[in-house]
Amino acid sequence: MSIKATRTGIVLRPDPTRVLFRPFELGSTRTLKSIARVGSMTDEEAERKLDEVIREFGGRHYKLERFLLQRFEQIKPQLLTDEPLTLERKLLLGAYFTMEYSLESAALFNPSMIWHPDQTNVPPGYKRFILSLRATGEGHVSSISFRMGYIDEEGKIVLRKPSRYVTSPEIVSNHRFNRSQFERKLYELRLENSIQEKMMAGLGDEFSLTELEAQIKRVSAQFRYNAEYETIASGLLALAKSNYEIHFEDDQSLDERCIFPTSPNETNGIEDARFVQFTDDNGEITYYATYTAYNGRVTFPQLLETKDFTHFSISTLNGAEVSNKGMALFPRKIGGRYAMISRQDGENIYLMYSDDLYFWQTKELILKPTYHWEYVQLGNCGSPIETEAGWLVLSHGVGPMRKYAIGAFLLDLNDPSKVIGRTTEPILSPDENEREGYVPNVVYSCGGLLNGRELIIPYAMSDYASSFATVNVDELLAELVSQSKTETVDSEEVVS
Repeated sequence: MSIKATRTGIVLRPDPTRVLFRPFELGSTRTLKSIARVGSMTDEEAERKLDEVIREFGGRHYKLERFLLQRFEQIKPQLLTDEPLTLERKLLLGAYFTMEYSLESAALFNPSMIWHPDQTNVPPGYKRFILSLRATGEGHVSSISFRMGYIDEEGKIVLRKPSRYVTSPEIVSNHRFNRSQFERKLYELRLENSIQEKMMAGLGDEFSLTELEAQIKRVSAQFRYNAEYETIASGLLALAKSNYEIHFEDDQSLDERCIFPTSPNETNGIEDARFVQFTDDNGEITYYATYTAYNGRVTFPQLLETKDFTHFSISTLNGAEVSNKGMALFPRKIGGRYAMISRQDGENIYLMYSDDLYFWQTKELILKPTYHWEYVQLGNCGSPIETEAGWLVLSHGVGPMRKYAIGAFLLDLNDPSKVIGRTTEPILSPDENEREGYVPNVVYSCGGLLNGRELIIPYAMSDYASSFATVNVDELLAELVSQSKTETVDSEEVVS
């Protein structure tokens, strides 16, 4: 018997009205011309135009005027004089260099689901959850968006209508780098040499981006037009800017928060965050998400971590075996080490261990594409889920006509390198209502959730919209275990 997931009928479609403000960047010549044109306006004209902007856009955004002032401060160095400007003139200049960005105008897909850290004031039998999604807008730039909802006492999934507002976070300006860890990352990137040592010579055991920039500027000034120095300086700054912290305001609802690309590695998007609630040996809980950063040419596996979904730290993942997409962290250590499911070569599933969360040096092959629906590629659909029978992992397989389907496999709790069983057929494949979209014939998930004896699978439909399906865990585990026993019996018959 082949287990099939049951669709809920819930469809979460992209909403083009969810817009956030972003810097509107112009070339230096156009910037100067635009500033001059605004400067030619009379005070009356400027006030009238600002009133028009606030009337038209003020209700669409959270604290718009604050952002406009921030934009003014960013373009202020381009002003030709130090002549004082009125508040209205500053706000108007900020508006001319601000644009709206429709966060999810193209797609809202590849969901990951975890329990909300705050379960207060929830009715008996209900449970609150967080859904992270890959939101894609103009230019196919992806970011992380959030939705909230709850599961009622009967197991029904209810999504909360999101806020009208959506805002990207503030970058924490006083973020400190640990020198030892930073230098280890430089070594992994092959940027550790005598030039790098000069550029970091004046820094302490901890340092900020501002301090690093100042030190690089001092050293580089002694070796002008030296291409090697410029290359090392660029690499140092890129690494620093790819390890950063962001912060949202406490009074913002979670569904108003958007993690938008920030670092050089992310210029073309943050893709496929796989969230997991991680419990450390001391019982402390941290929420991690492995994701793919994309700069338009190369993908970079990165790690996001938070305890409250207000303050986030973003780090590069390093090591000889950090490559490709689809890394997913186990929800706890195994044998005292961090563990990860991964797919370094683009087609097989590997198991990785590390003593350091940010460095991964080894891998072990545990699964190859074996069945017709996964002959092209096999990968995970989120972090392993702990059950009494073993680690339950949702998988995706790619078959003929690049059709993506979702299956599952089971790993031993104490030794995940041992595969107990795997589905020979998909538990979820795109149907006629799901196969049309930005990328046809695809169902895909970045992480399911266990609710009692039911597995909830949030999944994307052809890289456009998202939905939910459910599977009875007992039936799924029974099939995985029985499939393993059948293979054992068959192998014994062959031996005899």
